[in-house]
Amino acid sequence: MNNETTNNNPLMCDIETGMCETTGETANTSSKNTVESANKSVKLIYYTDPICSSCWGIEPQLRKLKLEYGNAIDMEYRMGGLLPDWSYNSGGIGKPSDVASHWDEVSLHYDMPIDGDLWLEDPLDSSYPPSIAFKAAQYQDQNKAQLFMRKIREMVFLKKKNIAKWEHLETAAKKVGLNVEQLKTDFEGKAKEAFAEDLKLGKKLGVRGFPTIFFIDQAGHTETVYGTRPYAFYEMAILKLNPNATKSEYSKNWETLFSTYPSLTAKEYAELSGTPRNESEVILNDLSTKGCLIKITTKNGAMWKIKK
Repeated sequence: MNNETTNNNPLMCDIETGMCETTGETANTSSKNTVESANKSVKLIYYTDPICSSCWGIEPQLRKLKLEYGNAIDMEYRMGGLLPDWSYNSGGIGKPSDVASHWDEVSLHYDMPIDGDLWLEDPLDSSYPPSIAFKAAQYQDQNKAQLFMRKIREMVFLKKKNIAKWEHLETAAKKVGLNVEQLKTDFEGKAKEAFAEDLKLGKKLGVRGFPTIFFIDQAGHTETVYGTRPYAFYEMAILKLNPNATKSEYSKNWETLFSTYPSLTAKEYAELSGTPRNESEVILNDLSTKGCLIKITTKNGAMWKIKK
């Protein structure tokens, strides 16, 4: 991969670092203690973007983290503004179609289904609209907002939907039980201010790309994990701040996992169930054949959904 391209264009995520970097200056990565922690022992501030392919790559790890350490952590989603618009022309990337093959490459690297043809068929002009829509969803319900984020990511990465368009945001909102009329009102109003606040805080904290997760204890001590890393990196950050944090045991059978997370990729199922990756797809395909699951296939992998 051309390093100049990677370093200058936010949509060209660096596979080696596991991060989609912003076009701003590189941040100071020293620990910070300016953010207050939550009631739980460790607060996570997760800087992300709806169309960040590296953030899609981190989904298996984050889902497992919530299952094992949900009793000890509080995760706060913040939007980073990956793609303001296409007014720049840097690193050899000047138009959406230049990103298509890169997304296909990232899909193979993270073993998560991503169809780069989105950028050839119905490309986004900006990631700001879905980011603002997420902020609007947060005003209604934090859990539904996270479900909404997952839904629009599935739309953009697997179904090639331009989630900058309101019609797709509305569809996702309905599916997760949000009040669409209220979402539209907030989307056009106060959610824009909330998004601007996220950008402001991100600049203050020195966010240089996505995913970036700040782990903060009740005394304000901070550990930071940059980029998409193996699960142990996130677990170690929690335990460094709270050595007494206990890992919760959870059922790893497929029915329980799909009742918690209604859609899973083979990589996610492997991570959550402890099944070897080469076996996880066989199991999921078998469940699909038996009519227990619905399989959604893309050119770069698949996702399985619980059959309702």
